[in-house]
Order: sequence, then structure tokens, then C-alpha cells
Amino acid sequence: MSYVLRARRAVRETVSGLPREFWWLWTSTLVNRLGAFVATFMALYLTLDRGYSATYAGLVAALHGLGGVLSSLGGGVMADRLGRRPTLLIAQASTAVSVALLGFVHDPAAIAGVAFLVGMASNASRPAVQAMMADIVRPEDRIRAFSLNYWAINLGFAVSSMAAGFIAEVSYRAGFLIEAGMTMACAILVFLRLPESKPAAEPAVRAAAPDDSVSLGTVLRDRRFMSVVGLSFLIALIFQQGSVGLPVAMGEAGFTPAEYGMAIAVNGVLIVVLQIPVTRFIEHRDPRRLLVVSSLLAGYGFALTAFAGSVGVIALTVCVWTLAEIVNAPTQTGLVVRLSPVHGRGRYQGMYTMSWSVAALVAPLLSGFVIDRFGAEWLWGSCAVLGTAAGAGYAALMRRVAEDGEKAEAEAVAETETGAADGLRALPAGPSRDTRRSGTP
Repeated sequence: MSYVLRARRAVRETVSGLPREFWWLWTSTLVNRLGAFVATFMALYLTLDRGYSATYAGLVAALHGLGGVLSSLGGGVMADRLGRRPTLLIAQASTAVSVALLGFVHDPAAIAGVAFLVGMASNASRPAVQAMMADIVRPEDRIRAFSLNYWAINLGFAVSSMAAGFIAEVSYRAGFLIEAGMTMACAILVFLRLPESKPAAEPAVRAAAPDDSVSLGTVLRDRRFMSVVGLSFLIALIFQQGSVGLPVAMGEAGFTPAEYGMAIAVNGVLIVVLQIPVTRFIEHRDPRRLLVVSSLLAGYGFALTAFAGSVGVIALTVCVWTLAEIVNAPTQTGLVVRLSPVHGRGRYQGMYTMSWSVAALVAPLLSGFVIDRFGAEWLWGSCAVLGTAAGAGYAALMRRVAEDGEKAEAEAVAETETGAADGLRALPAGPSRDTRRSGTP
């Protein structure tokens, strides 16, 4: 009974204190992911239902990913210029329309073009969601908020993945229309419940650059932040192997698709079960240590796959890198917000999102080349190398971030003390002496 009470208290403490707007945004994320059917059965739809080749299905998937790469930056710029709320409305409404259209087009060129539009529209909302979350949640609660949002993403995806199989047996078109309807429901929810959260620019900033106070050039010149983008790209390459390298390697080793499904299901189950308790554990921990440890766990978790000879052992390796994912995702997102200027959060989040979109494009090509040319063992060894490199990079980066923070704090204290001293020296001498003589306060 005491365990139940402790669990209830842990859940209550995890979800308490966050603003109402966050929970509407969280609900929108959950509903959106519950309807995410297209990504799950697109390849099956094209090869089994439409009869196209695997090569064509791969081309369509690549175009979908390319659309996501381009819209990551575009969505970030829109979030800063138009605002978070208009960007979410445009992105989600466009996603709903393009997904519904995808269920009715038949020409190969038309399918490829609409898939590109779906990738653009669906990915454009991510920078706005992250920026809005950073706007409305207090800094000390952001890790918890990002973790809860990540939990909603994985819960929705787990449910939609299971539902997609049953829906596909009835009608692929029904899956497209259901996703379109649920995405449009998200757009309506945003319109009705979420106010604009974009911070108002200072008058001096508006006068100097009314529409573009922080440009993409500003982001690219921010070496410290671009280091985070590069490191997140390495981490994304590793995590992508769960969906691109692992099924290929298991297939070549003689495992069935069902066995891969059982192994990878551990990932979703663990995230849903452990995300909240792990968040409570890491919420006030040193982010530098968390990022280093999660990078090593990710790299060496996948590296252990080289020694796995059964589904059970593969599932254990999935446990290792899933723990890394649970720790890394909210911590890294919190670091991005910490390094982003208030009036450039959309662009900064867009650049960060793009690192994952590019990894989603590169990872299938890279893993396929390594497996075909050298063997799966080299792929898993490469994951260990990437994880080690990312861990070392985070250690160096966070050391500089900490030093810069201490320097800024010391300068702020010095300015305060100097200002106080200047204020004392500026007091008129005569009245002060007169006041002391007369004894008046």
C-alpha cells in the first residue's frame, strides 16, 4: 500500500505546477500522435496495396524526409515571425489536407509530390511546439515539461502503431482519413485553447529589426549552439538505427519481422513506463553528466547488439539504449532552450529539429552501405564510436557553458556592486552632512 501511495505522490508531483496552456499543448501532441498512421504503414501501402517496388517506396520515404528537413527551418522562422499559434494552425491544417489527399492520388509522381508536402507540413509544427513550451513553462520546470511531452509522443505512437495494423487490414484509405481528421482536431484545439505565447520584443529591438531580430545567419554564427546541433546529429544517427539498421541486421541474421516487432516494442513500453519516474530522478541533476552518460549508453547499447544471438538478448540491448533515449531527449531539449535567445527560439528550435530530420535521411543510406559492404558488426561498432565522440563533445561543450555562466554571473555581481558604489559617490555632500547634523532621517 505504501508503494501505491508513493507512486501516486510521485505522479502528482510530476504533473503539478505546470500551466494550463501546457496541458492543452500536451493534449494536442497526444492527439496528433494517436493519429500518426501514415509513417507506420506508408511502405506497406505502396508495395502491397499499390504494387510499387521497394525502390520506389524508399524514394517516397526519402522525399517525405526531405520535406521535413526543409520545413524544420521554415517552421522555425514562421514561429518567430508570425507567432507560435499561427504556425501551429497552418502546419496542422496543411498536414490534415495533404494526408487526406494522399489517400486519393494514384499517379506515382503525384504520390511522391504529396508525400513531400506531407513531410513539410507535419514537421513544420515541431519548432513552434518546442518554442511555445519554452515560452509558457518556467525555466525550473522545463525539463519536466519536455519529458512529459516526449512521453505523450511515445504513448500516442505506441497506440497508433498497434491500431495501424488493424486499420490497414480494412482500408489504407481509412487510415489516411483518420489521421487527417485527428490532425484537424489538433488544429481546432490550438485555435480554441492556446493563446499566442511569443514574447514581445523590446522597443529598441523592434526599431532596429522589426521582423528579423534573430536571423538564420545569427543561428549559424552561434558556434556554441551549432556544436549542440552537431552533437544532436550524432545522437540522432545512433537512435535511428533502432528503426533502420536493427531490422535489416535481424533479417540477415534469420530473425522474423514478428521477432523484430517484439524486440522493438520494448522501446515504446519502457518509455511509457519509465519516462515519468526517470524524469523525477534527473530533473535537478547535472545536465553535463546526463548528456555524457546518455551518449555512452546509446552508443554502447547498440554496440552490444553485435553480441546478441537471441531475441531476448536483443531486447536487453534495446533496454540499454532506451534508457539513454529517456534521459537524453528532455535534457538535450532543455539545453537548446537554455542557449536560445528569447526572441529567436523558433529559429533555434528549427535548426535543432533539422539535425534530427537530416539524420533520418542519412541513417538509412549509411546503415545500408555499412551492412552491405562490411557487415552489421561494423555498424554496431560505429555506434560505439559515435556515442563516445558525442559524450566527449558534450563534456567539453558543457564545461564551456558552465564557465560562461559563472563569468556572466560574476560580471553581473560586479556591475551591481559598481553601480551601488557609484550611487553612493554621486550623493550630494552638503545635504548629507546637514542631514547627519540635524538628526533628521
